Amino acid sequence: MNKHVFFIGIGGTGLSAIARLLKEKGYIVSGSDQQISDFARDLISNGITVYEGHSPDHLVGVDVVIRSSAISDQNPEVQAAHHMRIPVYKRSDILGELMSDKVGIGIAGTHGKTTTTAMVATMLAKAGLDPSYIIGSVSKDLGNNAHYGQGKYFVIEADEYDRMFLGLSPTFGVVTNLEHDHPDCFHTFSDYLQAFRAFLERVIADGKILVCFDDPGVQKLLPMISTQSVITYGSTPECDYQALNIQRNEKGGYSYIACYKHEELISVELKVPGLHNVQNSLVAIAIAHQLDLNLENSAKSLSEFSGTTRRFDIIGEVNQITIIDDYAHHPTEIKATLQAARSRYPENKIWAIWQPHTYSRTQTLFDEFKNSFSEANHVIVSQIYASREINDKFSASLVVDAMVHPDAKYIASLKDISNYLVEQLKPGDIMLVFSAGDAVQISKNVMSRLTQKENNDEIRK
Repeated sequence: MNKHVFFIGIGGTGLSAIARLLKEKGYIVSGSDQQISDFARDLISNGITVYEGHSPDHLVGVDVVIRSSAISDQNPEVQAAHHMRIPVYKRSDILGELMSDKVGIGIAGTHGKTTTTAMVATMLAKAGLDPSYIIGSVSKDLGNNAHYGQGKYFVIEADEYDRMFLGLSPTFGVVTNLEHDHPDCFHTFSDYLQAFRAFLERVIADGKILVCFDDPGVQKLLPMISTQSVITYGSTPECDYQALNIQRNEKGGYSYIACYKHEELISVELKVPGLHNVQNSLVAIAIAHQLDLNLENSAKSLSEFSGTTRRFDIIGEVNQITIIDDYAHHPTEIKATLQAARSRYPENKIWAIWQPHTYSRTQTLFDEFKNSFSEANHVIVSQIYASREINDKFSASLVVDAMVHPDAKYIASLKDISNYLVEQLKPGDIMLVFSAGDAVQISKNVMSRLTQKENNDEIRK
């Protein structure tokens, strides 16, 4: 009989991916969450039972429980599992075991790991290698966020939060970049660096480490790496893999020539926007080269790569107003996404709607946040999304007050923000919602109401 695995917090990004993967591997899977998310609905459509709310009754017949990092010890299902002597694990406890018979490719870093993981997984899938993968968002090309493949490769987004990635022992360990983040988990940047050092020490003895040499945070990490061979990538001549002749292209992205040891390998043409995706795709090419894959096919898959949901995710266009969702919740991510938007839409007015994520991050990176919105014409900031934290009465209005920007407003309520945007947006405007919380509802609300408004205008004509 197959084991029955129960997930507490199954609707989250991380656990929903593992649940899907275990279901494909043949396990009996069920789970619960406080609310039924889009990820949970997708699992239900794939035959997985998901309960709304938590109850000890859900654990009947369960062999193993896996809990989200956000779930407390006081959760009734956690307590019931302990009482029933059912083993309770976190993600980090089981991911290593899932990858034990595969060639693991762990993509870590403060920014870009979701997109890079999706790029590598898509590249391997299009090469016919049927990889396993866990991605922190839904890949538009693959149509899901996880898959258990029959091939030998396992690509995983190596998440540093709660030190999840310390449960992995990959063959390839990638670090895209490093900046202090998750201050609720890592009090200082030094703590953060030490966690990444520990992750790279878990790369297997004959494995390889690939790091972005252009990044200042990675430069601080490099002297701490004492194991395995280190391969560098970036845009400077010192890099093993270098992106040369970087230029904007007609697809709205960038094109470049990928080189290895100053020898040209292949030309790459991207349609996903932003200079940061040059680096993300370059390490994908580096992995393809290290695996001796066909580079023409690899470059072709990257040229067709459409991205993931909530990463410069164009929701739609109505009345010549473009609505985009993005998961960016760190100052550097916000700046990079706004620069990508400005590059793609140089003449348009850009509205940046930002829902700060966690009090600790907003306060720790206060000065960086206040200077992140220079590429936007209009900025709207909502109340802070507390996530796993308790409201400490700090207000995001203080960040707005500190901004030197011609039009930055604090509007606490998401509903009030939607109302304001519906009245203010004009044809040609670009609306970009930055949220790792629930502000995606603004995009859906504004899109729906603008569409209705446009239809009503047509009827009146």
